[in-house]
Amino acid sequence: MKKSIFPLLCGIFTLPLFSQTVTLDLNRSIEIASDSSLQAFRAKNLYMANYWEYRSFKAGRLPSLSLRTTPIQYRRDFTQRYDSENNIDVYRQQQSLHTYGNLSISQNFDLTGGTFFIDSELGYMRNFGENTYSQFSAVPLRIGYSQSLFGFNGFKWEKKIEPLKYEKAKQQFLYSMQEISESVISYFFSLAMAQVEYNMAKENVASADTLYRIGENRYKIASISQSDLLTLKLNAVNAQNTLQNTEISLKRAMFGFVSFLNMDKETQVMLELPGRPEKIEISPDLALQYAKLHNPDFMGFDQEILEAEREVDRTKKSSNFDASISMSVGFNQVADHLAGAYKNPLQQDVVSIGLTVPIVDWGVRKGRANMARNNLNVTKISIQQKILNLEQDVIMTVNDFNVRQNLISSAEEALKLATMAYNMTKQRFIIGKTDLNSLILSQERQNSAHQNYILSLQNYWLSYYKLRKLTLYDFLRQEILTEQFDRIEGVRN
Repeated sequence: MKKSIFPLLCGIFTLPLFSQTVTLDLNRSIEIASDSSLQAFRAKNLYMANYWEYRSFKAGRLPSLSLRTTPIQYRRDFTQRYDSENNIDVYRQQQSLHTYGNLSISQNFDLTGGTFFIDSELGYMRNFGENTYSQFSAVPLRIGYSQSLFGFNGFKWEKKIEPLKYEKAKQQFLYSMQEISESVISYFFSLAMAQVEYNMAKENVASADTLYRIGENRYKIASISQSDLLTLKLNAVNAQNTLQNTEISLKRAMFGFVSFLNMDKETQVMLELPGRPEKIEISPDLALQYAKLHNPDFMGFDQEILEAEREVDRTKKSSNFDASISMSVGFNQVADHLAGAYKNPLQQDVVSIGLTVPIVDWGVRKGRANMARNNLNVTKISIQQKILNLEQDVIMTVNDFNVRQNLISSAEEALKLATMAYNMTKQRFIIGKTDLNSLILSQERQNSAHQNYILSLQNYWLSYYKLRKLTLYDFLRQEILTEQFDRIEGVRN
């Protein structure tokens, strides 16, 4: 940012509320808020929650190793047994010790929605009593696969949606940071306005007192009327009242600014106003192109449609019959000692097919499927309207920004002229060559010019950062914010 040609460094005010003094410009204020404000803390934690959700999704696509075990199980109870000699059921005491372990590696397949696994297990059982014996049961190796043949494949939809959700989370984080910048701009220029008004109020008090003393001397020689003298006195009284009111407004603006930046509440800030920014031309078509590529709302629209399509797929397949298959091939053996359980293992084959056929559900499944399709259509129509509104917002913001660049130049020139005019009118009044009304009007114009200049700067930077928010593109540096974010995160990781 260029330094202003006007002495608009808002001064340090010796107010008892403050102790520590810092000087901040707009860029530094935005940096502090982006790093330390409560809003930034919230945005960062929301992003990290989505980041770890995406990391969990990525981890779920990798092979997983798990151990299932029952270290020890002891039982002593009466169980029902059949007595073949007497052809009756009897209760007999049973005492046993059991332990079991299974180590498996599993891998999900996104394309089919099935799960492939390789495992190995070992079990030990010992019975106590009249016939005490021990057995080891081992499955050295088993390979298996299971999946639903016609059912809903959640893995496939996760592969489409989860990366999109993470990209949207990154864009939403950057979007939130631009919103923080907009808030900083509002607080910054509110404080700047309060400081400038306080400075002008102090100057007005000094000027009004001086003019009143001059007026008293001129009244003694009948150079001005008593009405003009009373008006000068009234101006002096009003200037004092205005100074007190602006002091209160300054304290409020200062407190709001340092609170938003999460700084010490007793900090006194001296603001350095940005000067006239560099002239840049932004094409509405180019801004719209960046918005479609990087705005989180556009990516959110894609996510909404995918989630609605997923629900259609889920309800459609749940309304039809479903079949599942599970198969495994391996080896197993049983022996009364551990080594024997792994000697000459026998082949173990397991094949299971399951069917789920809806017969009568009174149209519940069909109704859910139709409702999901209707919701998809509603979602698409709603998104079309949202896209039109967003595109219109981008185009209008670009137009506003281009206009506000010119307004800064005119406001700057108006401030120059108003300051020169006031100084000349004041000197002419002192030597008696102009009337009081001209002086008051000139002073009001100067104050208005100061305020309009600050407002023009505020509106310019609000428009610029709103455009950054909508497009996630830095038009001054000609840099895509998401690429900058990925580069920084890549260095950190």
